[in-house]
Amino acid sequence: MNANITLGQFLPGDSAVHRLDPRTKILLMVVYIAIVFVVKSLTVFLLPVVLLVVMFAFAHVPASYFFSSLKPMRWLLAFMFVINLFATTGDTILFQWKFIRLTQEALLQAAFMTLRLILLVAGTSILTLTTSPIALTDGLEKLMSPLRKLHFPAHELAMMMTIALRFIPTLMEETDRIQKAQMARGADFESGNIFQRAKSMIPVLVPLFVSAFRRADELAMAMESRCYHGGEGRTRMRELHFHWRDLTATLLLLLVLAGIVVWEKLPL
Repeated sequence: MNANITLGQFLPGDSAVHRLDPRTKILLMVVYIAIVFVVKSLTVFLLPVVLLVVMFAFAHVPASYFFSSLKPMRWLLAFMFVINLFATTGDTILFQWKFIRLTQEALLQAAFMTLRLILLVAGTSILTLTTSPIALTDGLEKLMSPLRKLHFPAHELAMMMTIALRFIPTLMEETDRIQKAQMARGADFESGNIFQRAKSMIPVLVPLFVSAFRRADELAMAMESRCYHGGEGRTRMRELHFHWRDLTATLLLLLVLAGIVVWEKLPL
């Protein structure tokens, strides 16, 4: 699998994060997202950054995967930074020329939003890198199982989410393969303005959609041939069980969240 694609990719291992129950990792990711959004000051942002570094270290995930997870988001990060830089109002003017006005508040807001997105993308990539698609499906289904009393299709929704997540690196690899094949036939994806580049992507998108529908049809036939009828009566080779390490990791992250909330409310 292409190492440049981290979203939806599973990196086998036996680290402390790999051994956590998938339900614990999903809940911890929710707490981590809450931590990222609770932080309001730039100095306190060091805590989620340190937390992210610790998670990568305990998961034994190489640093290259961190940068690879951000590579597809680089244009979105730059766009969000520029938009927040010039769309946010403020009183402390740093630079002004004609209609262009840059303030200190806008600079801080742009830095906050960009750093938040970086932490979210890199943090959520740990979940998929350390959790197999089957374990992720079982974890999501178990967490949503109480909703079955309301006739909520927990198993089907978990299966769809996991399949969609797993198909991301596959479709990215297929896109790269088709693009290289078209370039070998003389296609040019680099030159021209933005409209010409968008038009040049049509020979890539058409076979990509055809390939995606073909893969979906093959997957549906494979599931049907194995008599798949949803989660009713389904058994599992590996049952999920909570261990002491799951409780320890949850308590530690909740303590970090509580500490950040208290820190943010303290008068500076």
